[in-house]
Amino acid sequence: MTIWRFILLAACLMVLFFLIAPILAVIPLSFSSNSILTYPLPGLSLRWYQSVFSSDKWLVALGNSLLIGVVATGLSVVAGTMAAFGLSRRQGLLVTLAKVLILSPMIVPIVLVAVSLYLFLSPLSLAGTMTGMVIAHTVIAVPFVVVPVLASLEQLDLNMARAAASCGAPPLTAFLRVTLPSIMPAVASGALFAFAASFDDVVLALFIAGPGQRTLPREMFSGLRETITPELTAVATIMMVFSTLLFLLLQHSQRKRRRMLQAATHH
Repeated sequence: MTIWRFILLAACLMVLFFLIAPILAVIPLSFSSNSILTYPLPGLSLRWYQSVFSSDKWLVALGNSLLIGVVATGLSVVAGTMAAFGLSRRQGLLVTLAKVLILSPMIVPIVLVAVSLYLFLSPLSLAGTMTGMVIAHTVIAVPFVVVPVLASLEQLDLNMARAAASCGAPPLTAFLRVTLPSIMPAVASGALFAFAASFDDVVLALFIAGPGQRTLPREMFSGLRETITPELTAVATIMMVFSTLLFLLLQHSQRKRRRMLQAATHH
């Protein structure tokens, strides 16, 4: 049994190394003193990070990504939580169809989603606008909120909300003071997933964004088409660090959720 565990561990480590090695190879190149991507590094320098943070092109793209991500995350949290709450209280064929429709942006290829959104937003004169980008990113972000919140609501003890109602609390008060605090870790997890989905998107930006809504991933994509420089590796490293921080926040939120569920189970 010990030998099989060792083999399984070795296989898992090899798979992880295969997945992570190409990503880790980018990080040292961002500190290269040469303008050509080569190994071994001729020297170490922070010139490319300085170039990124002093460039209006990258700063504007970063600002657009953050603005669209934050607004889309806020809208998706509200819409996704409401949708999950409604779906958790109903059963039947229509509810199943509604779940499939809400989760379809996670299932359908993103290119088809982008084309559909472009055809929907263009007649409304929203293509090439910040509003259109927010709407598009909200559409792809909502499923990432619905999935964890719906799972949390299905595990929630309904007697708590019933007890609040029996004490005279209106439905909205019972939701805000009893149900919402209980599912807050799931809401936080969904919000982090939603923001990550918005922040990393490039396909929707290629179809819907105009010259004034160029996001960081789209700017990187344009740079890859023109010329590859260590400046791009610096931006990629920044995005990797940012995504890692989001992942750590997500892990913290999930651990907090598990502790709350365990505490509720013991009580």
